[in-house]
Amino acid sequence: MVAARLDPIDRKILAELQADGRMTNVELASRVGISAPPCLRRVRTLEEQGYIRGYHADVDARELGFEVQVYAMVGLQSQAEADLSAFEKRCDGWPLVRECHMLNGEVDFILKCVAPDLSTFQRFLTEELTAAENVGSVKTSLVIRGAKDEPGVPFDVLEERLNKTA
Repeated sequence: MVAARLDPIDRKILAELQADGRMTNVELASRVGISAPPCLRRVRTLEEQGYIRGYHADVDARELGFEVQVYAMVGLQSQAEADLSAFEKRCDGWPLVRECHMLNGEVDFILKCVAPDLSTFQRFLTEELTAAENVGSVKTSLVIRGAKDEPGVPFDVLEERLNKTA
């Protein structure tokens, strides 16, 4: 288990940064119970090892004028690895696509899309997504409202599991 390779202090650092990525290193060190220099070294190591991929502001899409959020379920005509990779690469070039996940089951990919209005999304849907090479089907669901949007992972569940196996 990858998480078991991290010690409790590293996991606490990750949990604290996940909750508030803007805190100072001094504040972070205080919260995890170590001094600032080793805390900074640990954070840099966690970044280098890929546990921390970046720091981002949690912006309110609707407040910024992106009124439409849609999930698009995409079925491809071919699931050969080259075709799957080509579709993923194409998704990288579509600004309205904010997330792209390959699934097993009835659909091949689910895309989280945002747009300022329905006509913009409709244009993307007809001119880009459904017209893309190898796309066989697209089903969309418009988000009415969000009930939960919590980024990251539940560290308390991980700690509980690690404590049971120790």
